[in-house]
Amino acid sequence: MTPPLRVLLADDHPVFRKGLRALLTSLPEATVVGEAADGEQAVHLAAEQEPDVVVMDLNMPGVNGVDATRRIIAARPGTGVLVLTMFEDDDSVFAAMRAGARGYLVKGSDTDEVIRAITAVGNGEAIFGPSVARRIMAFLTRPLSAYDEQQFPQLSAREREILDLIAAGTANPDIARRLFLSPKTIRNHVSNIFTKLQVADRAQAIVRARAAGLGRQPGDLG
Repeated sequence: MTPPLRVLLADDHPVFRKGLRALLTSLPEATVVGEAADGEQAVHLAAEQEPDVVVMDLNMPGVNGVDATRRIIAARPGTGVLVLTMFEDDDSVFAAMRAGARGYLVKGSDTDEVIRAITAVGNGEAIFGPSVARRIMAFLTRPLSAYDEQQFPQLSAREREILDLIAAGTANPDIARRLFLSPKTIRNHVSNIFTKLQVADRAQAIVRARAAGLGRQPGDLG
């Protein structure tokens, strides 16, 4: 028989942890190996207990759930983190995903959905609640354009165009040739972009731009 999944619960509300523990204790396919009331404790217990799945809240005192997830995954990449939280805004969802979370549910999901998600994450799958999945699909299907004013509204259309090329790895001389501008003009635009984005160098600008979806080339998957 397949051994039960080892599950660590991380949530600062003891009543919620107690209810989740009671639910999982009744299942043959899971066993709770620990409970954490904050992110720092979750990181410590994950290293100590080596769970298959960490059920992680995001809003916890001290180290938050996103940072705790990042540290747990860095230490043990095979650990599955299932976020179970009140928050379903884009910033929370994508921050958790970037940190390495494999699943994301909002509190209030029915028990069958929670059980299914824990099992899926423990088996190496990715799973998201319906409302979260809709947000992800909306983001992935939204046309990405360097001219979209919702992205970096502090930049002019020309600056967004240049930032898109920077994010694609295009050097300044090549940007100048492509846009039929002088190298000095491109340098001035790049300097203005760094100032407006409050970044120190090209590398930081590229990180910001790619996180917003700029710099993608035809055939890119991510």
